[in-house]
Amino acid sequence: MRPAYEPPRYDRSGLSVGIVHFGVGNFHRSHQAMYLDRLFERGEDLDWAICGVGLLPGDRRMRDALAGQDMTYTLVERRPDGSSSPRTVGSIVEYLFGPDDPDRVLERLTDPATRIVSLTITEGGYNTSDTTGEFDASNPAVQQDLRPGAAPTTVFGYLVEGLARRRARGIPPFTVMSCDNLPGNGDVARTAFVGYARLRDPGLADWIAATVAFPNGMVDRITPITTNADREFVGREFGVTDAWPVLCEPFVQWVLEDHFTLGRPAFERVGVQVVADVTPYELMKLRLLNASHQALAYPGYLLGHRHAHEAAADPRLAGLLTRYMDEEATPTLQPVPGIDLTAYKRSLIERFTNPYIPDTLARLATDASDRIPKFLLPVVHDRVRLDQPTPIAALVVAAWAVFAADVTEPGAPDRQHTAVAAAVRRQQADPIGFLRDTGLFGDLAERPIFADAFATSYHDIRSGGIAAALTARLGTSPAAPGTAAP
Repeated sequence: MRPAYEPPRYDRSGLSVGIVHFGVGNFHRSHQAMYLDRLFERGEDLDWAICGVGLLPGDRRMRDALAGQDMTYTLVERRPDGSSSPRTVGSIVEYLFGPDDPDRVLERLTDPATRIVSLTITEGGYNTSDTTGEFDASNPAVQQDLRPGAAPTTVFGYLVEGLARRRARGIPPFTVMSCDNLPGNGDVARTAFVGYARLRDPGLADWIAATVAFPNGMVDRITPITTNADREFVGREFGVTDAWPVLCEPFVQWVLEDHFTLGRPAFERVGVQVVADVTPYELMKLRLLNASHQALAYPGYLLGHRHAHEAAADPRLAGLLTRYMDEEATPTLQPVPGIDLTAYKRSLIERFTNPYIPDTLARLATDASDRIPKFLLPVVHDRVRLDQPTPIAALVVAAWAVFAADVTEPGAPDRQHTAVAAAVRRQQADPIGFLRDTGLFGDLAERPIFADAFATSYHDIRSGGIAAALTARLGTSPAAPGTAAP
């Protein structure tokens, strides 16, 4: 056993809350919280510590885990060669579970010391339509929060009530900083929170639209769920008992628009790229990394793989990803300042094959109806408008349709399961029935250049299996995992 490593190398008693974060999961703890930990280690910006907030029933576990460890946790970077670098992260100093005491959360939001409210509430958590982009007022939870005198239950209810209280008390508004994998995540957050506020009070909505900053940002770090094996590894290797450690890859990136209402931490001093325009970076990441994860998940699962690193090491799937990135995604990207796209794409394959970050395909397949429309289909829509084919993307969507119909995977739920189940039923009688949900696919069912490619791939998978479909699309004979494709 290696010796236990040191606690945070700064006096945490000198920290005070400046950020309230909704959605304290593994990604937040490997990313934003880690960057702040680095900053505090430099002795800087100690008034920007984090108060975490959980709203979902499952967040009780995170509250209890952090409470038992003085809000600290173990972050371990695992490299492809098997070496590891641990650190104790101490940037979270408080955790509030909303259902226990909603008013305590609201008062934290109203506190003038709170200058940023950040979010990792998942791609589907913003309650906006993938086709219209508008806020969904019909959501029952939203309707519940809008009832006069109701205690908030949604993130929209909390943030808008917090902003309303600040407005009433003459306190300037906080910045709302999305850290989710969304194109224009700040713009999406603005649409969501202003849209909710407009249902409650149009005057409040106008004030939020005029005074609240919603910076866009691109975030990146592969961070799987924590398993019992991970807990055992941390105890065995470092002599640390941690109820909820975080294991992640060494790579980390955050590109952030410099647009804040009440200031911000000096993120640029600890590796964050603070820029005027995030768009080229976010398109690169979402259309290459996140879309490639979707391209791994469904064909990989149908081939019998269960982990991302195993799937990425399969030459058939590595070929699929390479063709998708080079031929379909890259032509839709803008120039990315300071980035060598060829090297970036090569690094993605290397990152995906890291065996010490065993991300599951089931996790990547979770909420496919949120992820595919946001990561993969924008490439399709851009190319279809120019009458350019996307056979690889069509194969991925066809594999998703088969996965949705055939695979009962408890680790891969879908928030829009009713819509997906309806699409599966339509596909049984219609070669492109899966595409006829305009809320998911827009007009792609009416675009033969994509619809025909989808129908062909779906037929190939059903008639000969996913390996045969890959052969038909890639023009190579099926290679067994671990062998070179001829």
